[in-house]
Amino acid sequence: MMTKNQNVERDQIEMITIDELIPQDHLVRKLEATIDFSFIYPLVEPLYSTFGRPSIDPVVLFKMTFVQYLFGIRSMHQTIKEIETNVAYRWFLGFGFHTEVPHFSTFGKNYVRRFQDSDIFELIFYRILKEIADKGLLSADHVFIDSTHV
Repeated sequence: MMTKNQNVERDQIEMITIDELIPQDHLVRKLEATIDFSFIYPLVEPLYSTFGRPSIDPVVLFKMTFVQYLFGIRSMHQTIKEIETNVAYRWFLGFGFHTEVPHFSTFGKNYVRRFQDSDIFELIFYRILKEIADKGLLSADHVFIDSTHV
């Protein structure tokens, strides 16, 4: 016998935390447990002004890039759309359900205005590699190469 879902419960109110919605084995949980991203603050501090309106947290900007590359999202515009709807990404960034996600152009503007003429991305990349190597999560036994022409 065919059943039709007559009880659509989309507007049901629940008391739940975002933390409860993210599976314990999800990649974002593993990243958060493995990498202490707070090292980014002192690295980028000289690139920020001491006056003006508050910026978007630089760790959030770099974590957004992390989400983009780790999950194979092709553009920052699409990354923002995914962050808006994916609870795991919101959790990883420290966002609540009602936190406004930065506009996709924010990363590009920050890159051009702050990060373009610096080696900040390389410094962060190598620091993260060191952290995961120190925790035994990096092995040189196997090498994977992406042969996509860039």
